[in-house]
Amino acid sequence: MIRYTVRPERVGQSMVLLHAVYADLQQARPRGLRYDTFRLDGGGSFLALIESEGDPVAAPHHRLASFQRYRAALSEICTEPPIVTYLDEVGSYRSE
Repeated sequence: MIRYTVRPERVGQSMVLLHAVYADLQQARPRGLRYDTFRLDGGGSFLALIESEGDPVAAPHHRLASFQRYRAALSEICTEPPIVTYLDEVGSYRSE
């Protein structure tokens, strides 16, 4: 899980960069990856949930040029560095 806050004047740039990542993910369709990004309360705070097989640092989205551009921009557009938290699932329920 990654949580970060984007400067108010940079939210639009963040959204454009994120949409490019998701377009590339749709095209590449990497196996073993679940990647979700949520904008909190319509503001500049974001929460990304990434689930991948193997080492999180080697997750397939890291190889996308669009993701590398987004990641590089974070140091300029965020109010502080993103906070990474590793989660161990205890339980899960998904209604279908």
